[in-house]
Parts: sequence; structure tokens; C-alpha cells
Amino acid sequence: MELTVLGCAGTYPGPHSGCSSYLLEHDGFRLLLDAGNFATGALQRHGELFDIDAVFVSHLHADHCIDLVAYAYARKYAPQGPPPLLPVYGPSGTQDRICGAFDHLPPGELTDVYDWREVNPGRLDIGPFTVDLARTAHPIQCHAARLSAGGRTLTYSADTGPCPGLIDLARGSDLFLCEASWQDDGQPLPDGVHLTGRGAAEHAAKADVGKLLLTHLVPWVDSDRVLSDAAGVFADVAVARTDARYPV
Repeated sequence: MELTVLGCAGTYPGPHSGCSSYLLEHDGFRLLLDAGNFATGALQRHGELFDIDAVFVSHLHADHCIDLVAYAYARKYAPQGPPPLLPVYGPSGTQDRICGAFDHLPPGELTDVYDWREVNPGRLDIGPFTVDLARTAHPIQCHAARLSAGGRTLTYSADTGPCPGLIDLARGSDLFLCEASWQDDGQPLPDGVHLTGRGAAEHAAKADVGKLLLTHLVPWVDSDRVLSDAAGVFADVAVARTDARYPV
């Protein structure tokens, strides 16, 4: 497996990154994990724009899903003709959320572009990946995903506050792609929304993962500070960088 970071900023794009979107590849299958702002642009730096086999949407906040609107235009009006329907796996309401972003409800509610597939906590298969989903601690329905193939495992936290279920899901993963939105500066933080770098590292340590990759840092935090906070708890840790590739 190989992970490519298309976007890793949280809440809104930063000067060097779009919002959450990642490309996970194995045996020629290309799975898009989330489609935040600028995912469509970033995809074009990493292969053919339409060479995606499926999309997984963790939740329906715009910084994780809204570029499915732009990508729908790209696929629908492709000069060489529209590509085959693209499976989109997401929580209840994904189709309504994306179609509702248009000024008028698109004809067929984008069923000529996407094959909408609702997911819930549990196990499913997406191409070569065995995918286990668990709810996270977030204000709306949000799923963390454990993806396994070829004897390797990546767990993606999506958005979450402190979450024992995420620790269970990530246990023993080779790579833990975990949000670390805030720096730990002693200020009170909302419960059940996001993690700090230290919080992400504590989850990684309890889950006994191989490597921790911090993502979803909001543009106004000091990424070096977030990394330092995490490194004080978990040794093998790095901050995700746009366009970087990581073996799993």
C-alpha cells in the first residue's frame, strides 16, 4: 500500500495545502479518502484525473467532502466522454449533502456520475481493501477507517476528539493517519471535536501502532509545536505534507 497526501489542512485550506484528501493505492486500485477543498486540483498532480476507482467520505463537513461537487463537473463534462460511475461510500445523507451544494438540484441527483453507497460502523470491502469503520467523537456522524490489504494496515482517524473506539480500531496498525488539529497551549478546548498533537500521540501509543502521521492541522497553529508535543509521547511521528508519499 502507498498513501499520497493530496490535502492535509483542517477547517479551511492553508497557503500550502488544500483540505483533507488522501490517495491510497494497492495493486493498481486507487481509493480517494475524503475530498476536501482542492482535492480535484491535487489529483491532477498524481496521475490521470479520472483514474480513481472509489471514494470514501468520512463525514459531511465541507473540508472533507465538498470537492465532490467540483469533481462531479469534471467527470460529467470530460472532453473524452464521461467515465464510468464512481462508487462513493459515505454516511447517511452524503448524496443530499453534495447535491444540495448546487444552485438547483442536479438532474438524477448525480446518479449519472456517482454510485452512492451508504456505510455504517462495521466491515465492508472496497476493491482490495478490507475496511473496518467505527464512529468517532465528533459533532456529526463521522467514521474512522481501518484499511487492510497485502498484509499491511492503515487507520485513518478522520475527525475526532478523545475516542477509546479509535484506539481499538487502530490497534497494531502499520500507519496511523491521525488528526491533530490543535496545539496544546493550555487553553480550554471544546470536547468531542478534535485532538491535539499530544492527544493523537497518546492514542497512537495506546494502540501500539507502527508510525504516526499527524494531519488536519488548522492553518493558524504552529506545526512544529504540534509535532514536538506529539514526539514527547510517541517516537515515530511526522507531520503530513502535501504531495508526499508514504509507504504503509
